[in-house]
Amino acid sequence: MVKAITEQLKERVTVIPQDAYYKDLSHYSAQQKRDHNFDHPDSIDFELLIEHLQQLREGKSVEQPTYSYITCTRGEETVKVEPAQIIIIEGILIFTNSELRKLLDILVYVDADPDDRLVRVISRDIIERGKSVENVLERYEKTVKPMQLQFIEPTKRYADLILPQGGHNKVGIDILIATIEKAIQNS
Repeated sequence: MVKAITEQLKERVTVIPQDAYYKDLSHYSAQQKRDHNFDHPDSIDFELLIEHLQQLREGKSVEQPTYSYITCTRGEETVKVEPAQIIIIEGILIFTNSELRKLLDILVYVDADPDDRLVRVISRDIIERGKSVENVLERYEKTVKPMQLQFIEPTKRYADLILPQGGHNKVGIDILIATIEKAIQNS
């Protein structure tokens, strides 16, 4: 969905991925890293994410962290992110933080079918993160699914707009883009 929005609104958009703000686990053992629950809100450095959002809103650029899912650590290199008219913060845990929610103008919950979520997790973790099928399925049952039910699903109540089918919902994306463009014109 974010890709569809950025394609239409182009240079007016800056995207901040929640995943860049995972806390650094370089001090953890290999076993602790394997066991770490990345689907819990405590895994995100919300303090830095909020600081960066505030700086972007003030028209300042930020140095966004980079994160390796293979090593569970932040890289030394950062990505310079420039401010834009539209700042999209994307990620499944962003609505769990009340301070961050207060800084957002439009809260959009992208709802996906549980089977689609599972397929996405399996393909991402195996292809991009080098995990085994067994490891991915075990993690899904132990943490991904329970955290979805405990933390992510309940945040729907904060959404201004709930989009079923994610990036496949052309009507919903068109409505969201029209709403964003109207807000820009009125500002």
